[in-house]
Amino acid sequence: GSEEVVKMESAVAVLLVTDSMTLPGKVVTWAIQAFQNKADGGNKLCVLTQANLPEKQLQFDSSSLDVVVFISERSEFDKLNWTIELARVAKPGGVVLIQTPVTKEDQVTKMHASLERHLLLAGFVAPEIASCVDGVCSVYGLQSFMIKAQKPTWETGSSFTLKKKSVIEPHSFPKPDIAGLKLDMNDDLEDLIDEDSLLSEEDLKRPVMPTVDDCEVGTMRKACKNCTCGRAEMEEKQEKSALTANQLNNSQSACGSCGLGDAFRCSSCPYKGIPPFKLGEKVSLPGMLLTADV
Repeated sequence: GSEEVVKMESAVAVLLVTDSMTLPGKVVTWAIQAFQNKADGGNKLCVLTQANLPEKQLQFDSSSLDVVVFISERSEFDKLNWTIELARVAKPGGVVLIQTPVTKEDQVTKMHASLERHLLLAGFVAPEIASCVDGVCSVYGLQSFMIKAQKPTWETGSSFTLKKKSVIEPHSFPKPDIAGLKLDMNDDLEDLIDEDSLLSEEDLKRPVMPTVDDCEVGTMRKACKNCTCGRAEMEEKQEKSALTANQLNNSQSACGSCGLGDAFRCSSCPYKGIPPFKLGEKVSLPGMLLTADV
């Protein structure tokens, strides 16, 4: 009945599973000899044929088998589902072996890389090439390839408590001697520096203020009678260079370049600083030139 099936499955330690119809007897003999401690002379060995994934899972509890050997008769089997299922039934620390045929010698490298990747994604560690079981694919004239991996010793999703670090008591320091920390009030006075000694003779000299013009101050500054600041000379120069009403209303040029702009005017040109204009017409001055300097 079902109770006998449960007892049989619970007693199995080594599973030999294949997707083919049968397995040669030498394969069973190899499994008993290779895993004699786990198989117990065949008493804890189970052979399962015609296994088909993912339509039907292996009828074993999760994390219940010490060794699982999967031998496929096809090189293009469902690697993803098989590696996941083998990871489910294998115990933590259990061993998984996968053997598959290869049609050409150059396919060994590709098969190795593919199986190694799927085993790592399924959670296995330390994948490596193993010796093949003889007599499985020889009837078809094919070569065999086997890879071996191990399930980690910890179970997926398991947790454990971390050891708390022992609390280290802080070092006890002696209490400071308050009486020894008291300072003499005279010590502070001895450390003071005379502020006057920090000033040099240059610092004590009275600064000389810059001279300013002595002309009258108003809305329009004008040089005084006895001007000594140079404003009188500046105003005289401005008067000489100022344009007359005739020069503004009827602009003329002896050289013919006065109306072209400062780039073409001589140094003594009365129109210096005036925007370009047409000769013979009235010169219009910008507003900024009509504003007096304050």
